[in-house]
Amino acid sequence: MALDKAFREIPGTVVFDAEQARKGYWLNQFCMSLMKAENRARFKADERAYLDEWKMTEEQKQAVMARDLNRMMALGGNIYFLAKIGATDGKSFQQMAGSMTGMSEEDYRAMMIRGGRSIEGNRKIGETGDAQRPPKD
Repeated sequence: MALDKAFREIPGTVVFDAEQARKGYWLNQFCMSLMKAENRARFKADERAYLDEWKMTEEQKQAVMARDLNRMMALGGNIYFLAKIGATDGKSFQQMAGSMTGMSEEDYRAMMIRGGRSIEGNRKIGETGDAQRPPKD
């Protein structure tokens, strides 16, 4: 049974803790396999066949094939391991981060140069802000 975790009250936040590590173990092992050139070549040649060699869930495999980094993180992926997929695709970390926020690489870079995202809307549930859930009646 999962522990009550205060960070769950922050919408859009995925903290890589022990629970996430267990959930994403095989996904992250797959990512680390991409450090070897021969594995990258096999993955690029037939993604599905290579993914089927790993004990990942079907949902994890689908998220990899869709390159849905947010979903992969929700399914236990660690962003530092997931970066291996981006590198295999020839993507920079900025391009990957931009895709996770719905921004282009250029817009993401400009936002970070300006000091990052505004805190407006990034509130804990129960506080004011765009990200809070509707109050329960």
